[in-house]
Amino acid sequence: MKKKRNLRWLWLLPLILVAVLFGAFKYIQSQTKKASPESTASLNVDGNTIEVFYNRPSKKDREIFGALVPYGVTWRTGANEATTFETNHDLNVAGKKLAKGKYTLWTIPQSDHWTVIFNSKMYPWGVAMKGLASREPEFDVLKVDVPTQENLSVVEQFTITFEGTPVALTLAWDKTKVAVPVSFE
Repeated sequence: MKKKRNLRWLWLLPLILVAVLFGAFKYIQSQTKKASPESTASLNVDGNTIEVFYNRPSKKDREIFGALVPYGVTWRTGANEATTFETNHDLNVAGKKLAKGKYTLWTIPQSDHWTVIFNSKMYPWGVAMKGLASREPEFDVLKVDVPTQENLSVVEQFTITFEGTPVALTLAWDKTKVAVPVSFE
């Protein structure tokens, strides 16, 4: 009888451990999402769509570009998971063709311009263990350089929108903004 009880505990203990670890992971994930909530920027023109999924970190009185986000280093362009960019139609991005599909979106900020990168690989998280961006350059499909602009007021939470005519994919945070021209082919 005692052997059966011990065997039951041997089966039950790993299940309890897995449940506790899963619960802890979900709790940590929810706390991370509170600090940098998920958002989606969308553009729909006559059934042609672009959708950008990203997480929105906050400034919180920090110096952002050149400090928290260093110049000359690949940034996951948001927080948490890698930012994704999906279109159901071929695009013209700053004068270059981007085939319809789903990409991860990366940037390399500089003080006067940013390199915006569309990468064909999907990554489960935006950074690797050492805190560096997960991006693997061999999967880069398109790179464009766009000049930085100064925001007139501070943007507290990182924001991606589609603005203007012609339309531009706009990335804004703190006092910095970049606009990437996009149009359907």
